[in-house]
Amino acid sequence: MFMKKRKVLLPVIVITCLVSVVNGQDKWDLLRCVEYAWVNNISVKQSDIQARISALQLKQAQWSQLPNANFSNTTGMRFGRSIDPTTNQFTSNQLLSQTFSLSAGIDVFNWHRITSNITAARYEADASRADVEKIKNDIALNVATYYLQVLLSRQQVDIAKVQMEQTRSQYQLTRKKVDAGAAPELDALSLEGQYANDSSNYISAQATADINLLQLKGLLNVDASAPFDVETPPIEQIPVEPILQLMPESVFGIAMKNQPAQKANELRLKSLEASKKAAKAVFYPTISVGGALGTNFASTDKRVTDVQLVGFNPIPGTIVNVAGTDYPVYSAEYHYVQSKKSFGQYWSGWGTQINNNFGQNIGLSINVPILSGGTAKFGYERAKLNYKNAEITIEQANQKLKNDIYQAYYNASAALEKYNATQKIVSASQKTYDFATKRYELGLLNIFDLLTSQNNLTKARYDMAYSRFDYVFKMKVLEFYKGLGIRLK
Repeated sequence: MFMKKRKVLLPVIVITCLVSVVNGQDKWDLLRCVEYAWVNNISVKQSDIQARISALQLKQAQWSQLPNANFSNTTGMRFGRSIDPTTNQFTSNQLLSQTFSLSAGIDVFNWHRITSNITAARYEADASRADVEKIKNDIALNVATYYLQVLLSRQQVDIAKVQMEQTRSQYQLTRKKVDAGAAPELDALSLEGQYANDSSNYISAQATADINLLQLKGLLNVDASAPFDVETPPIEQIPVEPILQLMPESVFGIAMKNQPAQKANELRLKSLEASKKAAKAVFYPTISVGGALGTNFASTDKRVTDVQLVGFNPIPGTIVNVAGTDYPVYSAEYHYVQSKKSFGQYWSGWGTQINNNFGQNIGLSINVPILSGGTAKFGYERAKLNYKNAEITIEQANQKLKNDIYQAYYNASAALEKYNATQKIVSASQKTYDFATKRYELGLLNIFDLLTSQNNLTKARYDMAYSRFDYVFKMKVLEFYKGLGIRLK
């Protein structure tokens, strides 16, 4: 008999070890889980990066209002026959040349193309920020779903534990009766089998609770091996709005104003409207003003080291009459002695040349588009179609939102009715079980009817727990659409 008792009590020892893993561990509430997910969830990070990209595109569009300015410098050596940029004459000497240029220009009128692009970029940046809020809302709803699933599975663990403890107490009582000869051995064996089954159900429920907690960790992007647990507030303390304050038409009107997805759609429609104006402006002339500054320097690789007069030669066909007498005109003939310049001598006279060759220009230009391969025409047509498509997308999204809200309302109403029904079933099953227990203790009921009554009560408790959490979650979805957020306190 000692061995039998030991065999029956062994699962209790194992189960006690399983449930005492995280004593004193820091527990997370729903708000902390949601805030952690907002910071660490991959989808939130991706949407935040997209919002930053849109902000950069807005800055780029704003900078397009500023003048274009460019500075260039070219320094190099020329070999062979080339043109000296300072004299525009051919030379065959090796040449060091340097050119400086500074130019600037700005569109003074472009039919509001730039301002329309800025407006489009600003609305797109605002829409991207709304996308971040939408992702955060979706993540919060997902976290709440998994969080409530953890709470439900833990309540199911408690129900399974109560069932197991009741069966153990009945087994111990029945074993005493059997030992005293007041009950058949079959009753004890039946309860022993029921207890083994209840213990298995309890362990399975505990494993399901652990898996649900692991899934919540995965959603939060918490390492699977890291210590983690959540607060378990009593289900009856979770605040729920009265169903009459969540009528679908009223909730839909509020959701149209506060849901980030609807805001993002409206902002993108405005962005496409501005893009359409910018595309139309391409058809019209653009007026620009601009100017430039420039100078250059050149130096050959030869330098004159000496000049020698070698004689005079008459200039053919050149005669000067002096006092009635014609005199030929002579030109002096020199011999130039040259040598290679050093690198420093190349730069001799740099400042003088740069100053003497300095030039400026300013001008007004008008660019009139005539034919550009259909770029302007088809770009404008594409912009109009994008705008029309956005209108259809908004209509579809609004219809889906309305259908989702009505469906959530009907689901919540059905869940409330089901929860109320399961409460009555649990109450009736509890009374039936209490009567069955008393009758069994008086010997007026067999063990099989008692176990049937007990199993019916357990099933009713499971059903009530599930329907209660299902009702709370569906009400939280309606509250979410109303803009109340996700709260369990």
